[in-house]
Amino acid sequence: MEIAAIQTPKNPMREVLSVRDFMLLWIGQATSMLGDQFHSIAAAWLVLKMTGDPLALGTVLAVGGIPRAIFTAIGGAITDRLSPRRVMLATDMIRLLISALLAIQVFTGTLQVWMLYLYALVGGIMGGFFGPASMSIVPRILPAKNLQAGNSLTQGSAQLIGFVGPAVAGGLIAAFADVKTGVGVAIGFDALTFIVSIITLWLMQAGNQEALSATRLQILDVFKSIGEGIKYMATDPALRLLFIIIAIANLSFGGAIAVGVPYLADTRFVEGAAAYGFIIAGYSGGNLLGIILSGALPRLSKKTLQVFMVVMFVLFGLGVGALGWISTTWLATLDMLILGILNGYISIMLITGLQRNTPKEMLGRLMSMVLLANMSLMPLSQAIAGGVLRWNVAALFIVCGGLLLALSVYLFLPKIRNLLSVQLVGGESE
Repeated sequence: MEIAAIQTPKNPMREVLSVRDFMLLWIGQATSMLGDQFHSIAAAWLVLKMTGDPLALGTVLAVGGIPRAIFTAIGGAITDRLSPRRVMLATDMIRLLISALLAIQVFTGTLQVWMLYLYALVGGIMGGFFGPASMSIVPRILPAKNLQAGNSLTQGSAQLIGFVGPAVAGGLIAAFADVKTGVGVAIGFDALTFIVSIITLWLMQAGNQEALSATRLQILDVFKSIGEGIKYMATDPALRLLFIIIAIANLSFGGAIAVGVPYLADTRFVEGAAAYGFIIAGYSGGNLLGIILSGALPRLSKKTLQVFMVVMFVLFGLGVGALGWISTTWLATLDMLILGILNGYISIMLITGLQRNTPKEMLGRLMSMVLLANMSLMPLSQAIAGGVLRWNVAALFIVCGGLLLALSVYLFLPKIRNLLSVQLVGGESE
């Protein structure tokens, strides 16, 4: 009698890492993300040290955020027509050049304040193209059954890097007697990481065959594709609600963190740049823990998720408001750690639900809509935060925390809770 062989279940992480293109993508993007963390800490610190003005930091970030939001929609349409790999490769080449040039100018002392706005503008445009491409490439490489593992690995790596990178970058800058030297080293390191990303993208075999249209790209076709993406999102009540919630949450949270935290580090915390790095690392570390928990804990039921969403925004409001009074680095880091756990837990559910329920030919455009929701009010939030900080530091965090608490009240409405939970559990209902 023949006995059937017992098959041992494959480890999901090993399975996705055995896919050559995914392995290359993971290595290249993880390296590049580490460089991005160095650049982010260094650039914010550079603006504050050159100007001493929180409003200048807010407006520099806004100048980068506005084109990023605008070109995200265009980037999503082009991604669906050319392929994510091609778009990522082209934008990384340009970002390598601008990062290298910025580092050279910092070292040579030829950088002027107006140039910071120009660098932010170009970086924002490139980010608008890169974002939807990077978010839509994984489903084109991995089969649907491996998406959860692939997303967990990429998102987990991003948050681990976000935990380590800011702390190391802040410590590196603080280690140099001349702040500009430390900033130049950090930005120069970012430029080197783009080389790794470019090489790995170049070696990937997937790419040309991913294109969903003819090789000749028509401008009118791009705008038609954008319109199709907007229509797809606008006609789905759950997606439309999700877009609004993400936009309002980022208006409340984005400026307070992007502008408020480095300003607090510069004016309130004795550790300076190192404090800035540790606090941001705390938030990223929390995101990593949240992502791990989202994969390890049982899947939330629809009703439990509804309660969780309301509680999450209450805690976010209280946590952001508390930053107005916190005066020690360790307590600010702990506060941001808790907020990161909440954010990481819900983010992996959101991304996976969207990817599973969206046709592949619409992925680039829908991801661009999600990114647009993430960015649309961010420049306004950053500019306002810089202006409010000039007037009263505590007021910024009180107002932002109050907006998040108001959002939790809105989410408590039964119809709103139901729509959002259906989207977050991947379109399934109990």
